[in-house]
Amino acid sequence: MRILVLNGSPKKEKSDTMCITRAFLDGMREAAAQDVHIVHAIERHIEYCTGCFTCMKNGGNCIHDDDMRDILKEILASDLLLCSFPLYCYGMPAPLKALIDRVLPLSRMAMQRVGDRYEHVGQADFSRLRYLMICGCGFPNSMHNFEPAVAQFKLLFPHNHTTITVPESPMFNVAEAAPVTKPRLELVRTAGKQFALDGTIAPDLLAQICSPMIPEEEYAAIVNGNA
Repeated sequence: MRILVLNGSPKKEKSDTMCITRAFLDGMREAAAQDVHIVHAIERHIEYCTGCFTCMKNGGNCIHDDDMRDILKEILASDLLLCSFPLYCYGMPAPLKALIDRVLPLSRMAMQRVGDRYEHVGQADFSRLRYLMICGCGFPNSMHNFEPAVAQFKLLFPHNHTTITVPESPMFNVAEAAPVTKPRLELVRTAGKQFALDGTIAPDLLAQICSPMIPEEEYAAIVNGNA
């Protein structure tokens, strides 16, 4: 499987969320060989979308001549698009949002009704693509934190999507937290293997992964003590 990882964290490989993503990819590799390419959005030259819609009218050619040309080719050549990012103000970090804004050349101005909503008609066939979001945050639980990012991801990619949201994720880069983070990463690894085998993750396993690793009050006290 060809997997394109879009890492939205400015910390690149040191990202807390990338710890989760790497464990998931390791699990996928247990099931079968995977062709993985990681794009760190912060490293790429990606101009902001101006909303001119030129790309949607002339066959997908953007007015900007930057790294998005190659990234769009990679997206179309992939089987899985994996967006890995920490939660910033209840959404994606700016470098990844700028990249996602620039996928507009994959669509035409023409619209079609799909269910109870309208979508732009595609300029390319990417129906085989699956979409995965892995997002971590520094709050003690998932309630009223991840909902905007999840909603946006599902609207952007309404078909074949899976979302994994993990609270308390800064602990993944703290060596002293290994007694609780290692078991959690093993669960993520298992989820990756499941996903590679049948394209799904068992709901009970997903619920465990997305739950707090230590009691909320204890985590909050640790963070506040180091603030």
